[in-house]
Amino acid sequence: MTTREEPSAPAVVPRDRYVDWLRALSLIVVVVWHWAFTILEWGPTGPEPTSPLGFTSGLWILTWLLQVLPLFFYVGGHVHLLSWRRAGASGVGIGAFVWRRIRALAVPALVLSGAWVAVGAVVTRAFEVEWMWRVVLLVLSPLWFLGVYIVLVALLPVALWLHRRYDVLALVWLGGAALVVDVVRFRYGVGWVGWLNMVVVWGLAHQAGFFYERIVALPRRYDFGVLWTGLFALFGLVYSGIYPGSMVGVPGDKWSNMAPPTFVIVALLIFQIGIVEVLRPAMERLLDKPGWRRVNETINRFALPLYLFHTTGMAIALGISWWLFGSLGQKVPPDLWWWLERPIAVLGPLICTLPVIYLFGHRRRRAEQLPDKR
Repeated sequence: MTTREEPSAPAVVPRDRYVDWLRALSLIVVVVWHWAFTILEWGPTGPEPTSPLGFTSGLWILTWLLQVLPLFFYVGGHVHLLSWRRAGASGVGIGAFVWRRIRALAVPALVLSGAWVAVGAVVTRAFEVEWMWRVVLLVLSPLWFLGVYIVLVALLPVALWLHRRYDVLALVWLGGAALVVDVVRFRYGVGWVGWLNMVVVWGLAHQAGFFYERIVALPRRYDFGVLWTGLFALFGLVYSGIYPGSMVGVPGDKWSNMAPPTFVIVALLIFQIGIVEVLRPAMERLLDKPGWRRVNETINRFALPLYLFHTTGMAIALGISWWLFGSLGQKVPPDLWWWLERPIAVLGPLICTLPVIYLFGHRRRRAEQLPDKR
């Protein structure tokens, strides 16, 4: 029996280039942030990552724009709803649809993880380098968000039912649940309960994507209303003294708004949805131009592979730097020259990541072309 969320969509739906742009851009911003602003210190257990945010006062305000994972989950919810409408209209069951989505995301991540675990085991055994496992952990750690994303895909039947049955109330309940988790965590000191928000907060962002079409249809003045609502909520929550100002983890902060996520991320989501809608008319005009259209298509084709392999390329680049110069070239705290180098700091990891993407894509294409011998 096939479950349908809403009446089936038209057979042919024009592709929303702005959605493609937002989805790819949110991944690329994360990649560039990791490449340009990760500082490695050498500790007793091996390399330890830190951030320039811990050394520069006031820089955290930039994370309100550059921490774009809420936007990624929001766009992902919209894309999943559209994809399910098309699949459901063609007779695909919800179970088959969910499994196909999970497999498409999980297989590349598992292959990458398996390869790095094998490298870690070989290097540790052959050279007795115990800190190699620390390197493996750092390389694979950005995949956490993909794990959460896969969980949300698995919960898609529940999310679609909530949307169909309760509509906007589902968002209100998820927001309330996230707030209750924070109260229990911060007021009563039950730290572990905060990890429930890994599903609640990111699930809310994903669920909000089901309302994408309705938000787009709102009058222009509502776009600014959403932006200012999110911005005022951010200021109120941050300057309450309960939550840190940064939307990423900062060394020295007592709490993190991301690990696990707090209710502040809900305010950040509202703020970023407002920004997206305010910028929509200008960006849609740009994306209709042939040059921008080609750029958009290119980055969409490579955004997910780039995210998957960007820390692998970064590790290779740092390894080459260590081999050639005997150091990782990190400055703690970062000096003026370090900041001036940031525009070119991405070149080494990028150059080392592209061959990995090519090799993986080439092997995957060959596997897909092999004849079925069953």
